[in-house]
Amino acid sequence: MNSKKDILFITHELQCGGAEKALISLLQVIDYDKFNVYVQLFWNRGLFLNQLHEKVILLPAPVAFQYFDMSIKKALYECLKKGRFDIIYNRIISSILMKFEKNVYRKEQLSWKYVSRCVPKLDQKFHYAVGCIEKGPNYYCVEKVDAPKKLGWIHNDYDKMHMSKEIDIPFFNKIDYIFTDSEECKLVLENNFPMFPGKFQVLKNIVSPKLIHKLAQEEIDPPYSGFKIISVGRFSHQKGYDMAIDAAKIVKDKGYDFNWIILGDGELKEELKKQISDNNLTDIIQLLGIKENHYPYVQQADVFMQTSRFEGKSISIDEAKILNKPILVTNFSTVKDQITDYKTGIIAEMNAESIAEKWIELIVDKGLRERLTHNLSLEDNGTEREIERLYHFLNN
Repeated sequence: MNSKKDILFITHELQCGGAEKALISLLQVIDYDKFNVYVQLFWNRGLFLNQLHEKVILLPAPVAFQYFDMSIKKALYECLKKGRFDIIYNRIISSILMKFEKNVYRKEQLSWKYVSRCVPKLDQKFHYAVGCIEKGPNYYCVEKVDAPKKLGWIHNDYDKMHMSKEIDIPFFNKIDYIFTDSEECKLVLENNFPMFPGKFQVLKNIVSPKLIHKLAQEEIDPPYSGFKIISVGRFSHQKGYDMAIDAAKIVKDKGYDFNWIILGDGELKEELKKQISDNNLTDIIQLLGIKENHYPYVQQADVFMQTSRFEGKSISIDEAKILNKPILVTNFSTVKDQITDYKTGIIAEMNAESIAEKWIELIVDKGLRERLTHNLSLEDNGTEREIERLYHFLNN
């Protein structure tokens, strides 16, 4: 008799984001002798797809999602050919509403009502279902999956996303536990949703030092020379690259030499390329796109820099800590959960001038960089044991 439990994990896709990386890491350490593990993506795409554990069962992506992801002209044409008049109606209404909403997080919240009408429920029943990131995957977990135990995830500072609590409340009501990555983010959720005592729990992103050190040894063609800075992350307003580029201009104008590699992609790519060009920085800033294995680039760098406006708990920072890299970060609300100023990293204020000042300090003070590296080498930054906490909440 098969005593294994069926568990379903749900997310948008497997591109280069922190939540996606957290899921991939979790799926490397979950006990496949205890669970039949399924993954439901809205779009079966992304650089991390081929990193799914070999025992994961990837479900077909629901067809309707693709029509909400393409241009409305193409969507209407394709749906007319297939007679999907339900999608045509809901896509038109959704598109009209989206024109009046500027917040990208609220856009997904608001559009779910119309997407959901076109997406069928899963026929298969599961013992557990887990929405792996805020908005759509949590909503799908509630509405489209038959499972007696449902868990959700919020990977960011809820206040900073300015989402609609009114939309989230009925979904949160039907989820047994909602995880977030830091105590600060948990407190924010508890303050926003006092009607759900005990529902919000901290479950740290799983990172494996052994695996990261192994992957960091891969040989790459070095894109570096001179003083080397690395940043990894999505090209979005949240990540604050615009501030960092302005800071790079200040550092260059003061006569300091450096090379800055940025690994990532996203909606602001063209804007950032223009900002780099307008500031005459194309010779020292390289946008190298998404790398399936970015660890060798971090390993070769002198400094890891992340200038986010807000975060939950940054996996990229945890990975840089594991590789003992001096870290320059901005003073976002949860940063002190990961960095102690002038001990395990340097914290700049949320502006280009402060970033530039700390940047220069790290360039000129080799002793400071060595102290930061030494202090990081003394820390245990592995979180593989967090999987036991997940088992606890599944069975509680």
